[in-house]
Amino acid sequence: QLRESGGGLVHPGGSLRLSCVVSRGADDDYIMGWFRQAPGKEREFVADIGRSSNSAAYLYSVKGRFTISRDNARKTVYLQMNNLKPEDAAKYYCGARPGSTTEWTEADSWGQGTQVTVSS
Repeated sequence: QLRESGGGLVHPGGSLRLSCVVSRGADDDYIMGWFRQAPGKEREFVADIGRSSNSAAYLYSVKGRFTISRDNARKTVYLQMNNLKPEDAAKYYCGARPGSTTEWTEADSWGQGTQVTVSS
């Protein structure tokens, strides 16, 4: 079970840090990720991270602005978002999939999402 927090309203150029706590199910070998979905658009990959914090991948448009990290002891994954732009506004979802899998699917574990609004 995954639970996100940290969303909110921020001005363009502002920052937010999203958190996702894993209460059960996913263990340290799981790949953790963040996706987002804006109204009328498909859900899109934002970032994911393997057990080792060196193995992170990002959506091209967020590279250099967003940083994904994880604290295995706290069973928490974070998404630090800096220099937010209006096009980053969406509902952000945390996901977890076994490290043995090669891609994200609907069958993976997902949280309920947290809303990020970027507006002046």
